[in-house]
Amino acid sequence: MSVPEQLVLDLGHRTALGAEDFLVGHSNAAAVALIDAWPDWPAPAALVIGPPRSGKTHLAHVWQAQSGASILAAAAISDATVGLFERAGALIVEDLDAGIACERTLFHLLNLSREHRAGLLLTSAVPPGDLSVTLPDLRSRLRAAAVVAIAAPDDGLLQAVLVKHFTDRQLIVDPNVIGWLLRNMDRTMAEAARVVDAIDRLGLASRRKVTRALAAEALARLRAGASDA
Repeated sequence: MSVPEQLVLDLGHRTALGAEDFLVGHSNAAAVALIDAWPDWPAPAALVIGPPRSGKTHLAHVWQAQSGASILAAAAISDATVGLFERAGALIVEDLDAGIACERTLFHLLNLSREHRAGLLLTSAVPPGDLSVTLPDLRSRLRAAAVVAIAAPDDGLLQAVLVKHFTDRQLIVDPNVIGWLLRNMDRTMAEAARVVDAIDRLGLASRRKVTRALAAEALARLRAGASDA
């Protein structure tokens, strides 16, 4: 007799954002080195580029702890952001690719960073040349920033990320399951998070341990859901 699926309460789980919790591999070593080098950056402003869930926000929080920077989304910048930058002496503006509320304000922030050697950390999923920016001077300033990219994760880093996601959820997983996932999942940080979440939910709902069969079923359901969407 099969075990009926149970209602799963979406209680979430805590993910640490400290420097000691950031996993370093070949794909993100340059970005980590840039954060660690502050305040001796090659330019006052730095731009970290990487796909969703590649670790940009985690690195931003690491730098925030070092610099005391304020943090906000590019879609939320306004005239008041200038005062915030001047008071804190350091600022993080995230997700330029999601939209810049005021291009002239961001241009002003970049100028202030140059004039006062104040730290300005920017994040984006795409390079400066691919951003939807209409102000030519802003595009020029963004290209003058210290730009570093986070690449696709290698095997070692992706394996470590999977293990960390499972550990964060207090799940014990056989190494064979991790190896199977590495061979069959899309090789991105975002996919690693989605797959572990899907496995966790299915395991809770069906009251089953994490096995290769459970992982395969969760991955199949995840792909079916993406196809339906």
